[in-house]
Amino acid sequence: MEQRVSLITLAVADMEASRTFYRALGWREVDSPDGVIAFDLIGQTLGLYPKAALAEELGVSADQLAGSAIVLSHNVRDKADVALLLDRARAAGARVIKEAQDVFWGGHHGHFADPDGHVWEVAWNPHAPLSPEGAFRWTGYP
Repeated sequence: MEQRVSLITLAVADMEASRTFYRALGWREVDSPDGVIAFDLIGQTLGLYPKAALAEELGVSADQLAGSAIVLSHNVRDKADVALLLDRARAAGARVIKEAQDVFWGGHHGHFADPDGHVWEVAWNPHAPLSPEGAFRWTGYP
């Protein structure tokens, strides 16, 4: 297995509400087959899929898909962008869990939950600058 993630699929209760939410964050949808909403990212894709359909595909009940201890992170280029993005997420309908604040490791971050409760971190990391295209890697780009 190559060391990468190609697609992140989020199980959502209301496809249109989730589409509206991510569009309000400024994301652009790409053409996709019916039943899937996709947003191309830098080097990967975020897919939205109906929770009931995913449960059926996996052969489990929808209740078994509830709650996952995972955080999706979005790094920004400037410290001030953390609060700006949290405000944009709030305006789009997110529940801000943690307001923008400095972190012990020298960065600055905050967290929000999307309409289905998926937790996102918005972070500025001075130790890992993004590439010119916005790609992230742990040790940063020169």
